[in-house]
Amino acid sequence: MDSKPRTPHLRNWGVFCQAKQKAALLELLHELYNFLAVQAGNFECGNPEKLKSKCIPVVEAQEYLANVTGNSPAKFEAALTWILSSNKDVGICPVSCFRLKGEDPSELVTTVDKVVCLESARPRMGVGCRLSRALFTAITNLLIFFWCLAFLWGLLILLKYRWRKLEEEEQAMYEMVKKIIDVVQDHYVDWEQDMERYPYVGILHVRDTLIPPQSRRRMKRVWDRAVEFLASNESRIQTESHRVAGEDMLVWRWTKPSSFSDSER
Repeated sequence: MDSKPRTPHLRNWGVFCQAKQKAALLELLHELYNFLAVQAGNFECGNPEKLKSKCIPVVEAQEYLANVTGNSPAKFEAALTWILSSNKDVGICPVSCFRLKGEDPSELVTTVDKVVCLESARPRMGVGCRLSRALFTAITNLLIFFWCLAFLWGLLILLKYRWRKLEEEEQAMYEMVKKIIDVVQDHYVDWEQDMERYPYVGILHVRDTLIPPQSRRRMKRVWDRAVEFLASNESRIQTESHRVAGEDMLVWRWTKPSSFSDSER
């Protein structure tokens, strides 16, 4: 009786090998993730091992994994290749947990031969370190908040001071306008009574009469605003130019408002 020879289940064997390779890869990635996370955490928490960076050189990471797992460099390179090419979550940590950097940190690494160091994006820190960092962050944010609050408060005080000074200056300007009107009007009345030679009075003479010498520099802005206000808003005072004592000078002349009788209206 003839019997057919049995063929081995090659497909099932291939699936078994793939599962075994995947398990070995997961173990390697798990150890790599733990190593990088611990090193990054140590670097963030006082750096007791005096690391130059939390990005661990490839050679150092490879030696660590070889001592712990006994895997060959080829498997380590295979793990790096998988990290570069995979975009899936393998159950240990997403690919985003690993950062593979080249000589230029800004350059995107696409091949294993360009990888210079490996870094964990999720440093593993102890409870004490996390609390101290959280406390430091909270205190820093609190100080920034109070600094901003103090800055805004100081700015508000400065603005209120500026507004008060402007109000005081405007009030001083109106008082100066009133004094100028009184001086020019009194001078005109004196001229009508033949007590003054001219019906006009020099602007600088009025200034020197109203403002003491020691206050003229401080009151200059108030005086200039008062002169400008009179030129724009006071019709009873005219600004003219006359030759007085051989020099041309600006003067003010009082002008009486025109009066109309009821019949003329």
